[in-house]
Amino acid sequence: MSRDSIFFYCCQTVLKRGSNNSFGDLLPADSGTESISGPRSSPSSAASSSDHDGPSSLNIKPFPVIQVEEISHVLNVILHIIYDISVASHGPSFDFLAETLPCLVRYGIPNPNPDGNSDFWALIMTYAPFYPFRVYALASAYDGGDPACTTASEHTLQRRLTEMTVDDASHMGGVRLWQLVRLHLDRTEALVGIITSPPGSHVPTNSCSADDQTALAQSWRLGSDTIEDHGGHQKLERNETDDLNGYEGALPSPTTTIPRVTNYGRRRTTLIFASQPISHSTKPDHLDTDTDTDTDIIQLSRNQLHFRYSAKWIKSLTKDRLGQFVGGHFNEVNLGAVLFFERRDDEKHVQMKMWSAPGKAKPSFDDVMKLEDKDWKEATKGVKIGPSCESHLGYALTNHWFKVHLNIPSGWNKYERIQLEFDPGCEAMIFETDGNPLQGITGGYDGDRRVDFIIPKEARRKGSIDVIIEVSANGMFGISGVGPPDPNRYFSLASADLVVPNQEGWRLLWDFNTLRELVDDLGGDSILQNKCLYVANKIMNTFDVKESDRTIKECREIAEEVFGKGWDAKGGRVYEEGLGEGKHKKRAQVWGIGNCHIDTAWLWPYSVTQQKAARSWATQLDLMDRYPEHRFATSTAQQFKWVEQLYPKLFERIQAKVKTGQFQLVGGSWVENDSNMPSGEALARQMIFGQRYFRSRFGVTCKVAWLPDSFGYSAGFPQLMRGCGMANFFTQKLSWNNVNTFPHSTFNWVGNDGTQVLCHMTPVGTYTAQATTSDNLESSDTGLLAFGNGDGGGGPLNKMLENLRRIRATANENRELPIVHMGNSVDEFFEDIHQTTDEGKTLPTWHGELYLEFHRATYTSHGSIKKGNRHSERLLRDVEYLATMASVYHPDDYQYPKERIDIAWEKVLLNQFHDVLPGSAIGMVYEDAEVLYSEVTKVGKQIIDEALDVLLKHSLSLESVALGTTERVEGDIAVINSTPFHRRELVQVPLSIGWTDSPGKRVAQDMHNRKLGYAVADVAGKMVCGLAPLHGRASARNIGKGEFQLKNEHVEMRISGGRIVGLFDVKAGRELIPQGQTGGMVMFERDMPSYWDAWDAEIHHLETSRPLEFTNVSIFEAGPARATLAAEISLDAVTATTADSSRPFIRFAAKVDWHERHKFLKFEIPVDIHADTAYFESAFGHVSRPTNKNTTQEAAKFEVCGHRFADLSEFGYGVALLTESKYGYAVSGNVMRLSLLRGATSPDAEQDQGEHVFSWAVLPHLGHFFQSDVVQAAYAFNSPLHLRFMPKSLQSDIAQSPLSTASPFIVENASNVILDTVKRGDDDSSDGDPTIILRFYEAYGGHARANVMISDKLHVSKATITNLLEEDAESLDLLRSNISDAGTSFALCFRGFQVITVQLVLKKTLVEDAEEQLTRRKHDSWVTIEKE
Repeated sequence: MSRDSIFFYCCQTVLKRGSNNSFGDLLPADSGTESISGPRSSPSSAASSSDHDGPSSLNIKPFPVIQVEEISHVLNVILHIIYDISVASHGPSFDFLAETLPCLVRYGIPNPNPDGNSDFWALIMTYAPFYPFRVYALASAYDGGDPACTTASEHTLQRRLTEMTVDDASHMGGVRLWQLVRLHLDRTEALVGIITSPPGSHVPTNSCSADDQTALAQSWRLGSDTIEDHGGHQKLERNETDDLNGYEGALPSPTTTIPRVTNYGRRRTTLIFASQPISHSTKPDHLDTDTDTDTDIIQLSRNQLHFRYSAKWIKSLTKDRLGQFVGGHFNEVNLGAVLFFERRDDEKHVQMKMWSAPGKAKPSFDDVMKLEDKDWKEATKGVKIGPSCESHLGYALTNHWFKVHLNIPSGWNKYERIQLEFDPGCEAMIFETDGNPLQGITGGYDGDRRVDFIIPKEARRKGSIDVIIEVSANGMFGISGVGPPDPNRYFSLASADLVVPNQEGWRLLWDFNTLRELVDDLGGDSILQNKCLYVANKIMNTFDVKESDRTIKECREIAEEVFGKGWDAKGGRVYEEGLGEGKHKKRAQVWGIGNCHIDTAWLWPYSVTQQKAARSWATQLDLMDRYPEHRFATSTAQQFKWVEQLYPKLFERIQAKVKTGQFQLVGGSWVENDSNMPSGEALARQMIFGQRYFRSRFGVTCKVAWLPDSFGYSAGFPQLMRGCGMANFFTQKLSWNNVNTFPHSTFNWVGNDGTQVLCHMTPVGTYTAQATTSDNLESSDTGLLAFGNGDGGGGPLNKMLENLRRIRATANENRELPIVHMGNSVDEFFEDIHQTTDEGKTLPTWHGELYLEFHRATYTSHGSIKKGNRHSERLLRDVEYLATMASVYHPDDYQYPKERIDIAWEKVLLNQFHDVLPGSAIGMVYEDAEVLYSEVTKVGKQIIDEALDVLLKHSLSLESVALGTTERVEGDIAVINSTPFHRRELVQVPLSIGWTDSPGKRVAQDMHNRKLGYAVADVAGKMVCGLAPLHGRASARNIGKGEFQLKNEHVEMRISGGRIVGLFDVKAGRELIPQGQTGGMVMFERDMPSYWDAWDAEIHHLETSRPLEFTNVSIFEAGPARATLAAEISLDAVTATTADSSRPFIRFAAKVDWHERHKFLKFEIPVDIHADTAYFESAFGHVSRPTNKNTTQEAAKFEVCGHRFADLSEFGYGVALLTESKYGYAVSGNVMRLSLLRGATSPDAEQDQGEHVFSWAVLPHLGHFFQSDVVQAAYAFNSPLHLRFMPKSLQSDIAQSPLSTASPFIVENASNVILDTVKRGDDDSSDGDPTIILRFYEAYGGHARANVMISDKLHVSKATITNLLEEDAESLDLLRSNISDAGTSFALCFRGFQVITVQLVLKKTLVEDAEEQLTRRKHDSWVTIEKE
């Protein structure tokens, strides 16, 4: 295919498709179509014409007609096609383009080098930028040379053409009718003439008479024309007089064939090609015709034409003026002046009364309606609402109520809509008088403003309406934003008006805003961007505030040039178009889902969130009725429970919308929790509690885990998600990384045990997208657009839904925008990804934790909350274990307190919200959280005491034994071990007990207060035992010159000058502190992050360390059971665990009165161990992290999260840090650090100020971490043994307890398998068989086959493996021994870090019946229980 044929072919095809606005029928043309060949060589090139291929043989339909404003696009399209052919044939070079169009210049500027093309591209860049080409008409091809694109095929051309559309064109201002482009002045083969015809006219295909052609030629002018069809001929009536000056006799020939013109509403033009060279030295007198072609031949010379020259379009100035169309300085003459027809705020139409709730009270609607009339005060616009807080009441946000009566003017019913505009400057909720919440209000003028309430039709007919409005004295983001709240802030009722909006004016506003967004967000100098700018500019020129009704209508019609004809009438059906059908149907690239991220507490307390949830969700229900395509997704079962309790009518409406699929439940968790610090069991309970709630209230099991705002994600999370029925995960937080960009958007996330979930991190990078074009453009391939105001709630606004409709309409007409789709669910989005990626096989994979390189200080901020969380998790574990044993061993005396336990769990789970547990909320949130923890502690201890009262008959709590009295009570101490390990450790016992045998076997050492003493508890193979004698000795010595020594037979620690200078393993003969280094407390003096004070600790804080000394060091306890220095550093005589290789840990107990600001207190210890990796406990396992900083990924982890331990090991030896309440760690090289306290001042100005009590320990150990007892030691360090007093006078006996003979459950042959949870089944009932749930996990990352022994006191009839929701059972083989009292057992096989849940079904009676005895059959020393 030759160059001229290619170019001619492109022209013809683009014009043909442009007129049809379709890409359906490409070449070859249908039968009967007139054949048009490419242009012949001119006479001047005849000599060379025989050397090339000649005209193309392609059949091309006759020239159609295109619109004048599309001509620039035609040229752009053709040049792009030719350039693509060049790239396909010769690579990315402009050479072929230059050879194909060597003479292209703007009119009147000849090619400075007509005999060559070396300057061609420079000329293009200088006078006519390639994209978009700033010329307005078209000429045919270069005349000579061999084909330059011999490999280009018709298929290549057609493929390229299918990707372009004339409707992508942008009109280049300044040319209304026609212009010419002259090619090489000496060798031009063709020019373009433009014939214009008005709407509704056509040009017949038969030959025209000379008179008609004369009239046709004379109609070429810069004005409007009227063409009438008379008997197959044309008659043109001139409406203006701006003719073509100097155009004298150049008329079409009578033999010229004029293509037919079909027009449907706008001016059309016909391009006419000529095929003879132009001689501009003489003025032509006539038009010649080349009868060998079917194109028109026009001879014109340059000096015969007169052009109206226009200035170059200055795009930046046009863009700048778009901001003047609404509001601002020109509001009186722009669209802002006509957005409302009517407004009334006088007493005749608006009457209000107000009541402010006292103090912390947040009364219910029903309580408010019980108030007497005298309690209400008259109110008007401008009334003050506040103060924001009652500081003397613990900083409670204040609450205010309004009664509003509206009288609607009778003449207003003619209008489309009437609204109440209520703007208190803060948040509010509008109720019907029966208490039904209607919608939320967000006052102020930020982007979340929502102050309009649509008056219902019934009220309009009635002429009046009464509403009740609850107002909270807080904004969407609390009172003072990300900072301590101002307790004295007042808000003002800025508006309480009855208004009539100009709905068409608002629609034009939304039209214009979308156009402006497209102009701002589309990149470069794109076709669509220019078109949107042109249309927006045209709207501004058309609008007239004095004729607003007419011009608003005209402006909206102009906007259809971008959105498409009649798009608005389609409403939500606009999403049904633009994707095609059948096998050619395209996928939507952006799936729009309304979302309302409501922080359960952050810059406001829990009580305000209760109101925020109701406001936000009521508003979304209203939008669903108005926008049928709207789908809204939200999570957090806790918020639904609040709404159920406080707003029951709203809850019923939500249930109805859930059934229709418009209101979608996601997440399946109790709250959107932090996922770094909660224990594995707590993370599981988040989803167990969430899924069970959603099932019970809505019949829905969530399929998508939803944590868009949590600060990193534990590697154990995927298998917990799967265990709760969720195979998909949505987040976006890793887009906040401040060091490395996370590499994936949609990927497979593989957890530490190998479990995989499909993860999508929205490319938009936010969970509060504003549904703008920029949000859509940031989505690539397929992305979930979670749009709507969030953090403080609110959700989508109607302007967002309007904008999305316009964006979709634009995408239906233009291909520069990704296609956004509405009306589907989050579940369907993930199902689509599964289907199109072969169930994720084509996606990339990420293994291990999703570490957020940001917000690293959240592992330390608000230390009291971290302590409350850890202690509550441990307490509830013990509560469930002991209550379970009491309920199955003594079912007649004790009922499992499931409701009380569940309520306690809900409080702990609530405090694990991702801005509460991390310490990033305002102070009043922590006042509430501390109360919740104290309630959990109180009820937990009560349940434990109640259970032990049953399990150990006649026993007493130690607190009930009078301490310090001279009266001695005879009895004994029972030690209860709730962990699955053998425990040998020191416990504190009251000295007032009169032992039943030799006291030397009981109290090994008196404590300094002489009221308590140290005794040894040794609990092996059973749950309850007595005390044991002490073996071994610990000592404390002052060895002179301010140096102190703590020592036992295993380890020795030396402290000199207030610093740790030695840590020696006595048995191994190994010094662990490197020479010249010391350990101890370190203050980092400048903990000043760039912005997020409570959230962030930046790497530069490590540059300002100051070692601290232990002060006033002296011997506090000299041994033999425990040796302690006055700095609260102690060493016990017993080892950390009962393992043969175990070492004692050195305990550090701190009591700190902290009043530092912007400083960071840590403990650090250097150790003589070289390892590239350290190990940190995480949820149901551990995570390994680098100790070096070779890469930026490694360097970014300068502060990390761990649970109860961090360990640094090399072959044969290691050292671990243990902690009972801290989560922030760092291991850099050989230095191990534990983060203790910070002093941030925002958003809580008093964060961590005051007294703190906490402890940690240093544990040396033989063997690598994988061979050590670190996991068991850390478990025990966090799980104190329970003690009970057994009075002899009541004849109580430890031996009488079923717990004293053997532990209920023992794990054998797998030291790496931990039994973490023992509880009753969630669905147990009084009339069914009782069940026990056992949850195990593998702790070290390896396989295991564990044998689980069950006490013979528990008669198990069935054992199954279930998921976390206690369903999908897989039966286990139960083995029972013939040996007396051996019980039953079953085997479990584990992979590394696997979590297994086992359900045991018990017989109602603990006495075996004879029939069961007969079903036993012998198998070695064990029998298999026959299955029913």
